[in-house]
Amino acid sequence: MASSTEFNSIDDILGKLSLDDQGKVKKVLYGLGCRDVELPDDVRDEAERSNLEVSLYGFTAKEEQTRLPRIIRIGAFQNKLPLPTTVPIIEQRSALFEIAKKAIGIASKAHVNVFCFQEAWNMPFAFCTREKEPWCEYAESAEDGVTTKFLQTIAKQYNIVIISPILERDEIHGDVLWNTAVVIDNHGEVLGKHRKNHIPRVGDFNESTYYMEGNTGHPVFQTEFGKIAINICYGRHHPLNWLMFGINGAEIVFNPSATVGEMSEHLWGIEARNAAIANGYFSVAINRVGTEIFPYPFSSGNQKLPRTDFGHFYGSSYVTAPNGVRTPGLSRIKDGLLVAEVDLNLCRQVRDYWGFQLTQRLELYASALNKAAKLDFVPQLVQK
Repeated sequence: MASSTEFNSIDDILGKLSLDDQGKVKKVLYGLGCRDVELPDDVRDEAERSNLEVSLYGFTAKEEQTRLPRIIRIGAFQNKLPLPTTVPIIEQRSALFEIAKKAIGIASKAHVNVFCFQEAWNMPFAFCTREKEPWCEYAESAEDGVTTKFLQTIAKQYNIVIISPILERDEIHGDVLWNTAVVIDNHGEVLGKHRKNHIPRVGDFNESTYYMEGNTGHPVFQTEFGKIAINICYGRHHPLNWLMFGINGAEIVFNPSATVGEMSEHLWGIEARNAAIANGYFSVAINRVGTEIFPYPFSSGNQKLPRTDFGHFYGSSYVTAPNGVRTPGLSRIKDGLLVAEVDLNLCRQVRDYWGFQLTQRLELYASALNKAAKLDFVPQLVQK
């Protein structure tokens, strides 16, 4: 579905350099401390049969005297829509479920402990159309909808925590819709959910036609594999959103997204990486892949002719460690699973070294922000 003009990845281009130059460039671009890990033969074979790119990297923390290593594996999954947007809902959902089942099975063979999908993974990303039918029919209960029930069985089967971003329908409160990430623990139980805090109103991203800002705050979920949080898509543009997950104790923050090249690709490698550095946790940026065509043209509000697609979702999912070292990204055009082996002890080690939390002056900014939020706010402007 990707345009023939789309290139596969930045790393493919860097691969044309000499090995010596590659090392120098990647040292500056990605930092030192992320190593390639060889894939097990059964993972590689299964990935090839499924036409899935799988990459495995490792981050290492220093050995400590008083704490044992806390080594886990993260899985970030990106994928194209398998069928046209116009197929019946049940058919589309079934095809996506089949892709998900294979991907999680491969992730399990790669010993992944926490697995995260892209934003609204179980449907077309139709929020550009501003049409209610049939897209609202994809919405379901976070607690006992068909997607959650499907994944509960798989989570328990593979002993894996699954983060499932969906379009939620809150049947208890007037059938209101939310953009929600459901957290299913490794025993197959729903641990909780988080609703998207920041809703875009830019370009084709007119999502407030369907749902508004979330009301779940900044929850951090204690799992057997660390404390995790989810900053859904547009929330990555808001540094305070990232900050609050860190303040609440997150060790890994996932950013399941759906974003297109012309708008945001120059920002993609920066924002989640900056968040990991500033807040002393691992960040996992996951983006959809491909171009999704809708049956009826829609206007982007930019004085250009209506069109039937968002643009190219450029994938490029990656993981960043608390020290700013990051993995290469997955493909811009292919389905992929990125596996990162991390030692969660690195979070505290980096915080001790840099002292960002020690020096962040929360009380100073809390006072200033409290004043700025009031109607009678006067900026601290010094002028002659």
